[in-house]
Amino acid sequence: MSLSIKFSAEPLRTTDFGAIATIGVPEYIGVGTSLGRPVRQILIQNLTDVLLMFSFDGIEDHFPLLSNGYLILDITSNKTLPQGFFLAEGERLYVRKCIVNPTLGAVYFTTFCGAE
Repeated sequence: MSLSIKFSAEPLRTTDFGAIATIGVPEYIGVGTSLGRPVRQILIQNLTDVLLMFSFDGIEDHFPLLSNGYLILDITSNKTLPQGFFLAEGERLYVRKCIVNPTLGAVYFTTFCGAE
């Protein structure tokens, strides 16, 4: 077994402002597809013109992001073995408007994995 893990990125996931504007409050819409692999680092960017709410289960509110805001989570980047704490394969990120419809921009969900 190798003790080194190379850095790998999954394809970018995104949801356009128009898709977010069409849903009602407190409905959520998925940001792209579910994760294809367990991920170690995530970057979530709200590049719309309004405050948005995010969820990892599509039901409960987990965190808001201001317009042009971002969240970076380094979950397990220093781990060298494949076991450990990850955002699991099959998980998905969800977004909803808080009050006002966005009129431009998009939400981006970037994920990074480790591979042997």
